[in-house]
Amino acid sequence: MMHRLQHLANRSLIVGAFDNPPVLVRTSTWRTSSCLVQSIRFKTQGPVEQYGLKRYSTAEATVVTRENIKMREKTLTMETLNPQVKAVEYAVRGPIVLKAGEIERGLQQGQKHPFTEVIKANIGDAHAMGQKPITFLRQVVALCSFPELLESPSFPEDAKVRAGRILQGCGGQSLGSYSASQGVDCIRRDIAAYIKQRDKGVPADWDNVYLTTGASDGIVSILKMLVSGQGLSRCGVMIPIPQYPLYSAAIAEMDAVQINYYLDEDHCWALDINELHRAYLAAKEHCHPRVICIINPGNPTGQVQSKKCIEEVLHFAFEENLFVMADEVYQDNVYSTDCQFHSFKKVLYEMGPEYFNTVELASFHSTSKGYSGECGFRGGYMEVLNLDPEVKAQLVKLLSVRLCPPVSGQAAMDVIVNPPLPHEPSYPQFHEEKSTILGALAEKARMTEHILNAVPGIKCNPVQGAMYAFPSIFIPPRAVEEAKALGMPPDMLYCLRLLEDTGICIVPGSGFGQREGTHHFRMTILPSMEKLKVLLEKLRDFHIKFLKKYSSLEELER
Repeated sequence: MMHRLQHLANRSLIVGAFDNPPVLVRTSTWRTSSCLVQSIRFKTQGPVEQYGLKRYSTAEATVVTRENIKMREKTLTMETLNPQVKAVEYAVRGPIVLKAGEIERGLQQGQKHPFTEVIKANIGDAHAMGQKPITFLRQVVALCSFPELLESPSFPEDAKVRAGRILQGCGGQSLGSYSASQGVDCIRRDIAAYIKQRDKGVPADWDNVYLTTGASDGIVSILKMLVSGQGLSRCGVMIPIPQYPLYSAAIAEMDAVQINYYLDEDHCWALDINELHRAYLAAKEHCHPRVICIINPGNPTGQVQSKKCIEEVLHFAFEENLFVMADEVYQDNVYSTDCQFHSFKKVLYEMGPEYFNTVELASFHSTSKGYSGECGFRGGYMEVLNLDPEVKAQLVKLLSVRLCPPVSGQAAMDVIVNPPLPHEPSYPQFHEEKSTILGALAEKARMTEHILNAVPGIKCNPVQGAMYAFPSIFIPPRAVEEAKALGMPPDMLYCLRLLEDTGICIVPGSGFGQREGTHHFRMTILPSMEKLKVLLEKLRDFHIKFLKKYSSLEELER
């Protein structure tokens, strides 16, 4: 018993000593833990037992720390932060979305608002908006994740065959192993076969295919390869305005020069070759334009570029020695019967060997969009053509730094490029699910355009593709002045008031870029038909109320 009490006293002293730093009086050589009390004496306040109990008094310890210890200055502050990071902005998850989250939490805690839910139409997250997963895709990924299910009769044979093939390509036949930095070989081969079929026989080399963590990872990787130089030799990157904020954010982070070329809103956001020349020549005065980015179908604008337009862009890039980045993640999302998706690679091939064998082109695709909407898997790929062999080795090195993209996302990407064939058992259900999703999106695109164009002061171009509408909105001068006084863009004020009045979360056009003096917002068409109709009707009512508050309908009509 005495030994036990002595042990507890020793432990109390040890713990208390570390909880409340003591004053060291005398030390002797360390020998064993059992003679710790004898070898070290501390100046304490009161008996050993009382000192040890101080470890429970956290409030007292906090006071002592604040009063007697000088707080260490932070290494990372807003003054020492990388200025390129401060320059980054990302509108689709910006201030309006943060405010929406705050309101949503308030609703959950019982706060009163003029609405019962926040409708998030700010981002192209299909499943968050209620879209159901494609069954076949989830079956294959499930089988890859838990191979024991390969013995289950609940899964179709064609899903098992694909899962087995993918697992054969993984180290240890496990989705949990690293893949090669470029991706699993058999998946890269499937992507090359898909590209060849999509482009009606245009050759595709699987060695030019790289799996990525969503399309964004590939886009940033290629930009990292391109950006260099200082002063007049600093790299310039041509991007469409309006643009997807990934581009402006990456350019700012890399300290490159953003070169804006404006899409033609009066002609359904078409790409005007004369505008490309204007932007290029103006930029040459202060940087070295090296790359042109195109988003087709468009985000946020929803247009589908014509084959003639793509030919003009590629000829322009050929003449000016520009690297071409083709963001084609919405290639399955074409709704207008007058439009057709043309890949930049196919058009380049049809322009002849002089173009096809020389123009450097990177094109991007993703699991996140299309009909699958599998954003969370972060699956994607890029095909890179005509890269210098030594530069290609450097690209592989750069990709090796992040080891590999998520292998589960690679498996999901494989299903998208290698879906069930008509003779396979899963085809009927797959075809029905895909057709239903794309058919509903086409119907919602038409409804969105129709309802918005019936509202005074709103003009919406046809949503030919992708997942968004980007209408122009009239904002009265009084509202513009109020926004200026609040230190925010007018369309930010508009979207903020809309959120506070209706619970609808959309993104101001200023976050994507727009011509001076114009105002827009971007909204997704992903909510269900019923919810989207409610959203559009609420938006219509709000807009009329907004106009009445800051002007009059008569003033608008004049």
